[in-house]
Amino acid sequence: MTTPFAVVTGGARNIGQAIALRLQQDGYRVIVLDIVEPEAPSLKEHAYQVDLSDVAATQQLLLKVTEGLPVACLVNNVGIVAPALLDDTDIDDFDTLMHLNVRAALVCTKALLSKLRESGNGRIVFNASRVVLGKEARTLYSATKGAVQAMARTWALELAQDGITVNCVAPGPIATTAFWANNPPDSERARRIIDNVPVGRMGQPEEVAHAVSFFCDQRSGFITGQTLFVCGGVTVG
Repeated sequence: MTTPFAVVTGGARNIGQAIALRLQQDGYRVIVLDIVEPEAPSLKEHAYQVDLSDVAATQQLLLKVTEGLPVACLVNNVGIVAPALLDDTDIDDFDTLMHLNVRAALVCTKALLSKLRESGNGRIVFNASRVVLGKEARTLYSATKGAVQAMARTWALELAQDGITVNCVAPGPIATTAFWANNPPDSERARRIIDNVPVGRMGQPEEVAHAVSFFCDQRSGFITGQTLFVCGGVTVG
């Protein structure tokens, strides 16, 4: 039996890296697309550096590196935040976030769709965010994550007849370098965020990866168009 491949965008660091490593443990061979090189040695064999906001470069790279390979899973994980209150939101950031957080997912999915169909049980998973329910200082980020959630539900309906499922994981506060850069560990803001988590701690990238693994599992074929919040209870009530 041929080992299937999974493609993970933004898989070199933080949550993306945890997802890529988990999928390796699950038996996938993982292709990582990112603007930087992976830190984990096991991910370097099939790692390719690319600016995923560049449509032509992304299309050409995917065509080249997946030629002849059985790709059965795509995780649209790449994303940036650019936090700012509405008054301070930079209009120029709109295209930057939309192109990377939303358009890249469309480009990658279209490029791999024939392979996902050929697999007979393809899996597409988005890394969304709990900000789809609203969060201060996330005007642009929440717009992009709401867009991918809606896109996933649409694709779930369109691709169901091909055996392809499309789902989202929506992390809450996760201990990544990106989170700590925006919320220094010793800051009052970070303390308030952690205190607001019902389970009393930050989530770990591996916990998000576990949810992605569930959706990518071949036994999850009756679940599509769904969003699973990995948030420590933040979204409850």
